[in-house]
Amino acid sequence: MCLISAAVSDKCCTMDVFEKRAAVFMETTKRFPRKIWKLGRDDPRRAIHSIKVGVSLTLVSLLYLLNPLFKGVGENVIWAVMTVVVVLEFTAGATLCKGLNRGLGTLFAGSLAFLFKFIATDSGKVFCAVFIGASVFLIGSISTYLRFFPYVKKNYDYGVVIFLLTFNLITISSYRVDDVLKLARERLYTMAIGSGVCILMSLFIFPIWSGEDLHNFSVSKIEGLAKSIAACVDEYFSDGEPDAGKDKSIEDPIYENYKAVLDSKSTDETLALHASWEPRHSWHCNPFPWQQYVKLGGVLRHFGYTVVALHGSLQTEIQTPKSVRLLFKDPCTRLATEVSKALMELADSIRNRRQCSPEILSDHLHQALQDLDTALKSQPRLFLGPNGPNNTANMLALVAETTRSKPEKHLSSVKTESSALFEWRSKRTSKQSMEAEGRLLRPTLSKLAITSLEFSEALPFAAFAALLVEAVAKLDLVIEEVEALGRIACFKDFEIGDDVVFNISKMEINLPSNSVD
Repeated sequence: MCLISAAVSDKCCTMDVFEKRAAVFMETTKRFPRKIWKLGRDDPRRAIHSIKVGVSLTLVSLLYLLNPLFKGVGENVIWAVMTVVVVLEFTAGATLCKGLNRGLGTLFAGSLAFLFKFIATDSGKVFCAVFIGASVFLIGSISTYLRFFPYVKKNYDYGVVIFLLTFNLITISSYRVDDVLKLARERLYTMAIGSGVCILMSLFIFPIWSGEDLHNFSVSKIEGLAKSIAACVDEYFSDGEPDAGKDKSIEDPIYENYKAVLDSKSTDETLALHASWEPRHSWHCNPFPWQQYVKLGGVLRHFGYTVVALHGSLQTEIQTPKSVRLLFKDPCTRLATEVSKALMELADSIRNRRQCSPEILSDHLHQALQDLDTALKSQPRLFLGPNGPNNTANMLALVAETTRSKPEKHLSSVKTESSALFEWRSKRTSKQSMEAEGRLLRPTLSKLAITSLEFSEALPFAAFAALLVEAVAKLDLVIEEVEALGRIACFKDFEIGDDVVFNISKMEINLPSNSVD
């Protein structure tokens, strides 16, 4: 009976687990269409790119499906389909980069393989085999070594891989195939057909430009920093007390705004590389300074580190009381507002491809700095404390009280074997309890020691104010990079009337949605 009950119980448990998994699967299935719709709604270009890939594959497949085209191109037409799958990327720059790399690699490999075959044609079978093996070893070693050079790795790594693949394919096949020229010609034709279809689709059918993505991404990063600074100051001086114990960085909109800046290095470099292959942008300035966008991204990341520290001030363990913070609310709010306005002006100038306003660092920003300095000087006791020895006396009293609370050790003068064993156990238990008590007292003592300082209430705000001033200092570096970008990229001059009134609270941040390969 026990075995039967256990079997029935296991079967019930299995059924419960199965029902739970089935419920989770059904829920996931219901959410899947909504996820697909949201993915396309966030960036409709994803759906357009998917359709372009499908149309391109259909076009090159006709070469294999229609008999007249198949007889004209040859059996190697399947390489055209493979080329479309590999080469056609989300942006035109990425497609051009891969397509031209594939074309040049195939062309050079076919030419070199034909040359080696021509040299070994009049030799015997044995010499031809040895020569082919030696050439494969030599070319393979040299090509692989070249890939370690940073410039080659960055710009032509895919071309070197295709060169190595095509060279080995043609060279090794030439040992058994007599007409190697036909093999190389068909390989080149099919590759050219596939790459041509990809390039035409990328450049002329709803083109997606890497340069535009990089340009808009830079604007979005600056706007995100502006919004983060304003939100940090608003939250710091809000009516509610900051929650120091809860990590809200995952869902915090402040974090979401500056996160794109911190993670932008790889995206900036990849988009700049792909944009350099796009001929469209050479119309503005020759060559268009995409690397200047990368430099601007580096400066924005350093500015973002200050915003991260500013955001961290909202979650510190020791917070300045609200009554003290309110003393400096107005100057800090004005200073953050002026910094946000300056950043928004920089973002607007890049968006419209014009020079930034000569008065971007207005008198209002300098006046806000002076007001904050005056407010800090008006409350010297908060930051310096009194000259008397009250703080030292409080610390000594705290330490003495803690010392008196520790248990004392007593040793007996006469010891027997049993009493010695009992005393050893007692000492061991006492030592363990003292260690546990010490672990509990240490953080309490540290916090009491910090909070006993008379100026400790103002320390968190002092750090917060210092970070605001640091943001103003780093703002100068951002302005310099934006001005340099405007000069090198030949942006139009600033005209009176180009000023824009910004509403930071209602601003939306748009990030590049394409995945960078």
